[in-house]
Amino acid sequence: MPAAKTLRAQNRKADRNRSTRSFTRNRVRAVTEAIEDGSKSDESDTSLKDAVSALDRAVSKGVMHRNTAARKKSRLTKQYNKLSS
Repeated sequence: MPAAKTLRAQNRKADRNRSTRSFTRNRVRAVTEAIEDGSKSDESDTSLKDAVSALDRAVSKGVMHRNTAARKKSRLTKQYNKLSS
């Protein structure tokens, strides 16, 4: 492939991946903030489920490696479970 065409394709993929990465990071940040607040609630439980779903979606789209997502999910869940009810 010509270099210019490859560059255009890379830019398209980067834009697509950027939105997925941003979406995922925002969901993970919401869980982290809920954990820092220190109390379990329906809202924090929902945010954990949303984060796990977003990580799985990022893996299925090829934006994130599956082991990286598994590690992040494990760490988030472990931190969330440490909270007192």
